[in-house]
Amino acid sequence: MKANEDNFISLIKKRREEGIRYVMEEYGGLLQSIVKKRLFGMPDRIEECMNDIFFGIWNNISSFDPGRSSFKNWAAGVARFQAIDYLRRYGRQLQQEAWEDVEFPVEDDNLLRLVERELSRETEELLNCLKPEDREIFARIFIQDQDVETVSVEMGIPRAAVYNKISRGKKKMRRAAGENRK
Repeated sequence: MKANEDNFISLIKKRREEGIRYVMEEYGGLLQSIVKKRLFGMPDRIEECMNDIFFGIWNNISSFDPGRSSFKNWAAGVARFQAIDYLRRYGRQLQQEAWEDVEFPVEDDNLLRLVERELSRETEELLNCLKPEDREIFARIFIQDQDVETVSVEMGIPRAAVYNKISRGKKKMRRAAGENRK
């Protein structure tokens, strides 16, 4: 069966390769531009990220809801979040390498600042839906890499309450991200 605009989603759900090939041909350029925008300083990671995006679409097609948004917007969201994950993952690796062992061209310093700014802006947007105390908990745990026990002691909040605030905060951020996609 040949994939087209009307049947490619059902083909992917049936695990038929024609469906994902159609996505690659029709939406590949859009998805690649989204990835390149975020990973422009890491050209060696773009292809790997694209593969993960198509794999994510393949594995998570059941979460696509045509009533909420178009496939194009849903796939763009998958690409955006995958690229952000790559920025976080490989941005940390860049920071952890010894400066003596790595030679950075001048433009890479600018790249790191741009990546940092982009991550900061997007992180701030995500955290805006939370109360100030919850924002501080998220910042301490997920940005400053403190453990829950330390946050609990320093903020004077029981450990169980910290875990509850994290869980509820994640739900709020997912809802807010879903509303922003619409």
